[in-house]
Amino acid sequence: MKQKLTILLAAVLTCSGAMAQDNWASAKKGTVVGIHFNLADFNAPTGIKNPMTGKVYSSIRDMSKGMSFSYWKGLTNKIDYSVKLNAMFHDYRLEKVGLSDKTEIGLELEPTINIRPVKDDAKLAPFLTTGAGLGYYTGKFGAYVPAGVGLQLNWSGLTYMFLQAQYKFTLTKDVLDDHLFYSIGFAENIGKKKLVVKTPPPPPPVVEAPKDRDGDGIVDADDKCPDVPGLASLQGCPDKDGDGITDAEDKCPDVPGLAKYGGCPIPDTDKDGINDEQDKCPTVPGVARYQGCPIPDTDKDGVNDEEDKCPNEAGPASNFGCPVIAQAVIERVNLAAKNIFFATGSSKLLPKSFKSLNDVVKIMNDDKTLKLSIDGYTDNTGSADKNQTLSENRAAAVKTYLVSKGVDESKISSAGHGSENPAADNKTAAGRAKNRRVEMKVSNY
Repeated sequence: MKQKLTILLAAVLTCSGAMAQDNWASAKKGTVVGIHFNLADFNAPTGIKNPMTGKVYSSIRDMSKGMSFSYWKGLTNKIDYSVKLNAMFHDYRLEKVGLSDKTEIGLELEPTINIRPVKDDAKLAPFLTTGAGLGYYTGKFGAYVPAGVGLQLNWSGLTYMFLQAQYKFTLTKDVLDDHLFYSIGFAENIGKKKLVVKTPPPPPPVVEAPKDRDGDGIVDADDKCPDVPGLASLQGCPDKDGDGITDAEDKCPDVPGLAKYGGCPIPDTDKDGINDEQDKCPTVPGVARYQGCPIPDTDKDGVNDEEDKCPNEAGPASNFGCPVIAQAVIERVNLAAKNIFFATGSSKLLPKSFKSLNDVVKIMNDDKTLKLSIDGYTDNTGSADKNQTLSENRAAAVKTYLVSKGVDESKISSAGHGSENPAADNKTAAGRAKNRRVEMKVSNY
């Protein structure tokens, strides 16, 4: 039972803060008298003390009835003192001496202290109660200690309602048994309610409205431009272009700009569309991808690197910026191409081709900038597929030979074209002989 009372008291204290009304006037309880209706359960303590007997709580019908008169007085705004005079109808004689007298009345005088977690002026206030009690039962005096919880409802400090639950611990077991005690009651404040008279504050002094000549919402005392409507952020001065610089200080008042340029936009000296802060060549027109600089010309040949196929070697624009290959070199390569021979119907080079190919090897190794393309062709004898394969293999055979002699493979490309692009008429043996050929073209891009 003690554990249950402890848990119940903790719960009441926890939720009490939500029920306080701080807007009420803070005061302690005045002189209050009340009447209460009571119920007492003498069976429950037996089961509470000895669980083996089973907990038995009496129904309301089986509980003893009674009533009380009470007197309440506030000691502080959270602690009250109260005295109750209880009259309980209970057969005390039957319990103690085995004789029954159902009309027996127990009279009790019970002073208690009641402690609240909130002030008395709260609309709803839980409280703890404890005290001492002295009673007269069947010609005998008995004593007990009441302890429990209660709930107080306050109507403007005039009328109160009290709900209480107590466990009464007997101090005279031969006269009175422990029992549970329940009570509901109403009480009225019989003292005079103090009225709090609030002195009205003095009227505020008459203050003259601040002047705002230009009507921009900024008073003249704070307005740096009191005769021209402006912005609060600029202390009342105007800013037509909205760049945060007042018109009076803005060299370009109609165009948004920056303070470091006197309110003007970032300049573009070379007029290339890239402002000087982002332009690495601010005095020479350029393009954005080179950060405002012109497209570079590394070899200074007048052909910019984006159009120059030989950006590191000077050459005319007619040759895409690459050096012009000497005509003698071109003729030597063409002559060598006319002296390349293969076994009939095969891609096997004949030895009489080696002298011409060795000359090409020398040309390529003497000028490392040169590149060589090799194209193989056939006549129209046989199927197109076989001719295509044969032309590819013959061009590849020439490439393989040149690489084997030390030419950089990355400088050579080979391709076969079958019977396409005939150099002569395939209707004659002489024409077909001219069409079975390998062409070589030297370039430097």
